[in-house]
Amino acid sequence: MATTTQPFGTALIGQTEKTLNAILDRQLAETGITEPQWVTLTLTVVGGGTVDRAELIRRVSATTKFNEASVAERIAELTAAGLLRDGGEARVQVSDTGQAQWTQVRTALGPITQGLWGDLPAEDLAAAARVLNTVLQRANAVLADA
Repeated sequence: MATTTQPFGTALIGQTEKTLNAILDRQLAETGITEPQWVTLTLTVVGGGTVDRAELIRRVSATTKFNEASVAERIAELTAAGLLRDGGEARVQVSDTGQAQWTQVRTALGPITQGLWGDLPAEDLAAAARVLNTVLQRANAVLADA
């Protein structure tokens, strides 16, 4: 199969994002967790497992560009599925089941992501990070001005 090297631009960024999401979706298929739910669960887990509900909604919304009502719906869905629970004092807490599901998916993704970029030189990864962070900051500024 012939591969074509694409120039940097929206097509390359978009195709990369769609392909990475397809890999994630394969891993999530067995769990019943959707990609928006996954982001919400992940930000809860990496936030220490117990997060202020309003802060979680703000962080997920800022990360995904989903509106806050949609994020609140994802929290409700994850709670109904037993992956999150009320942590008291307006906090959301990852349940043992949620932690186990998250760990299962992350464990499966580890070797995949290692195979995708684990052998790339550190300086190439740093350059890619700089470029993508610059593009992200500028895109966020465009959205903020809208």
